[in-house]
Amino acid sequence: MDTIVLASRNKHKIEELKETLRPLGIKLRSALEFSHLEEVEEDKLTLEGNALKKARYVYEETGLPALADDTGLEVDALDGRPGVFSARYAGENASYEDNVEKLLAELAGVDLKDRRAQFRTVAALVSDEGTHTFEGVCRGKILKEERGEKGFGYDPVFQPEDYEETFAEMASEIKNEISHRGKAIQQLLNWLNEHR
Repeated sequence: MDTIVLASRNKHKIEELKETLRPLGIKLRSALEFSHLEEVEEDKLTLEGNALKKARYVYEETGLPALADDTGLEVDALDGRPGVFSARYAGENASYEDNVEKLLAELAGVDLKDRRAQFRTVAALVSDEGTHTFEGVCRGKILKEERGEKGFGYDPVFQPEDYEETFAEMASEIKNEISHRGKAIQQLLNWLNEHR
């Protein structure tokens, strides 16, 4: 397995994963390189369901091993919301800023100590060898205002446990190591090392 197609057009995600897979000598291609690939609707009720749906579609359309993931921010004070709806929390065509704004508005008046949350990623790999899923979780809290310029999505308001910085303030190497996606991808790398 020397090439994997990432079922994503998210340039941030593509760059993060290219960096992570490079040491294994695996070439990462993305959905951007296959003009016939359609956008897959994330209509499943779980992160795993969405990740599997996207990976299966790309594998069937390209014939190459396909990797997809879905990530949710699960906030304790909001009973796990936005969860599987994190990317479209403020509506179907919401921007990152819209989603963050809605989250902060819903948490207005909630003490910092009660803003516990976790990012959870499920990555799915579909290839000739079958289907495999990998999960990563990063616990932390939601701050009352945005901090930092790096990253994307909810990164400016998420402060991981045991760190003073938000994801948007961290060096990418540290974030990739401790993040939910980083942990899920580390499981994937371990699996690839064992099965190549």
